[in-house]
Amino acid sequence: MPTIVAFETLTDLFQNVVAKYKNSDKTAFAYKPTADDPYQTITWREVEADVTSIASYLIDQDIQMGDRVAILSENRYEWAVVDLAIQMVGAINVSLYATLPPKQCAYILEDSEAKLFFVSTGIQLKKAIQVFDECDDLTQVIAFDEPKVQDYIEKDYVKLFDTVCAAGSKAEPQHAKELKKRIKRTSPEDVATLIYTSGTTGRPKGAMLTHRNIVSNVKAAHDAISIGDSDRCLSFLPLCHSFERTGGYYAMIAGGAEIYYAESVDTVARNMLEAHPTIVVSVPRLFEKIYNLVTKNVQQGSAIQQSIFNWALSVGERYWKGERGIVSIQKTIADKLVFNKLKERTGGNIKFFVSGGAALPAEIGAFFMSAGLNILEGYGLTETSPVMCCNRYGDEKMGTVGKVINGVTVGIQRLENNEIIASLSGEEYPSELTSEPGEILNRGPNTMKGYWKNEEATQEMIDDEGWLHTGDVGRFVDGRLEITDRIKHMIVNAGGKNIYPGPIEDMFKTSKWIDQLVVVGEKQAYMAALIVPDFETLESHAKQNDISYDSIENLLEKESIINLFSKEVRSFSKELASHEKIRDFRLLPQEFSVETGELTPTLKVKRRVIEDKYGHLIEDIFSGD
Repeated sequence: MPTIVAFETLTDLFQNVVAKYKNSDKTAFAYKPTADDPYQTITWREVEADVTSIASYLIDQDIQMGDRVAILSENRYEWAVVDLAIQMVGAINVSLYATLPPKQCAYILEDSEAKLFFVSTGIQLKKAIQVFDECDDLTQVIAFDEPKVQDYIEKDYVKLFDTVCAAGSKAEPQHAKELKKRIKRTSPEDVATLIYTSGTTGRPKGAMLTHRNIVSNVKAAHDAISIGDSDRCLSFLPLCHSFERTGGYYAMIAGGAEIYYAESVDTVARNMLEAHPTIVVSVPRLFEKIYNLVTKNVQQGSAIQQSIFNWALSVGERYWKGERGIVSIQKTIADKLVFNKLKERTGGNIKFFVSGGAALPAEIGAFFMSAGLNILEGYGLTETSPVMCCNRYGDEKMGTVGKVINGVTVGIQRLENNEIIASLSGEEYPSELTSEPGEILNRGPNTMKGYWKNEEATQEMIDDEGWLHTGDVGRFVDGRLEITDRIKHMIVNAGGKNIYPGPIEDMFKTSKWIDQLVVVGEKQAYMAALIVPDFETLESHAKQNDISYDSIENLLEKESIINLFSKEVRSFSKELASHEKIRDFRLLPQEFSVETGELTPTLKVKRRVIEDKYGHLIEDIFSGD
């Protein structure tokens, strides 16, 4: 559906939404002051006052158009205020993941030549103080929270957000004319933000996204997905990532939707019950956890309960695939007996989920669709602002990332000779194009301007004809894009066979015994895996079967446990081609996480880190060959 206001820049978007709701008590954002408090709402009038104060302060601190201002923070209201103020004054938002260590923060601050640095908690302030002297252009650090350690605020370059807001409010009359001038001067071609890659290979690179890049993507998202002013979004993916920035923030504002901030990624389940969102933007990991929890509970139930659940799932699948008549009556019964309980656990108001950032296993997507919780899976990169394709509501095809969005053209390039063998634009509907696999390319207004101060990397990514090379392999199937895997993730075995680990790993994620799995076997005679068990299920099994153990490590060494996983791996491997089958594995006592370095902040696996960290286990697997 169309956006609620017209706009060509993010500055326009904010100005026009504020004008629309200025004389109402329309909620813009909501947050929880503490875990025990209910959500507190903020109106657009209040947002305008706060944003204008911070914008005036930025001008007062001599922030010019095109200057960089950095934010190191979890998702919260202040993040939005600072970002909108940055857009108002024509500066550039440089966002940092809250999980970054000080050294990486210093690199991004220095590389971007950021002048001001907004940080959230005392933990983030500590990082800022640690790196301040390394960053030549940095003049000031502004903390959202008042630090508990008095030493921090005794630094003359550290200011508190509330103090800065008050100073900005006082300076408003002095800078009002300049602020209006900058709002008018902001152009669609101006850079709005630098989004740095997670740096899994080499130094992070700052993708320059212009107002036009993001605005075109927001409008195309609204063409494909219904977002309106009666919607409410729960925000928890990092705002410094382009997926949440465009999909869970700007697109929501453009629809007049309310944005409720989760307290953290760990509290999403509870916050859904409190916020009652209609839209949740997430990565597959959330859906995998819900799926595994539900199926685990079903398997622990009686034979009758399992039978009812399986019947309900079958009815739900037939219904979402278009069957009606008697199926409609059966679906009502299935909802009452089974699915309404699941819907209540998501807050009871979900209209649809949006999934991106990584591949959603088709079986898990089909489960949610059958339950009446639609998932709209999409695809894109930071460098494409980010959306290239997405499934439309009522036209979902699990296992694909849907059709190309309006204004964008997606191409498939043969890996062997760089020939473009197929392409589709967002306006080419209906289309039944099916192609062979190749590298996925993008061309359109969503293509980034380039990498900040890195022309060589820009030219490697975007060719002379304007095609952006994603590094992903995929193909068109009946006009929809199907992703295979990353080119760099491809494993070449000893026999020269090309194996993409992503689809194999996705298949294993439906096992109740397996939480995480990474396929290994480069230049080896067969494939193997590093497996993180579902520890809750495993420990429950040990208790029920009187298996004693002193630690998780000790439990994983038990012959009965190894045999259990051997059986599970063999069972799943039956579905794979001979050269793809998992023929050996090792069990890991600790899950992959952002904190321990194996996952990116958007929960993608860092294969190189895992292969280095567990190299001794991989060597042990293949040492006898």
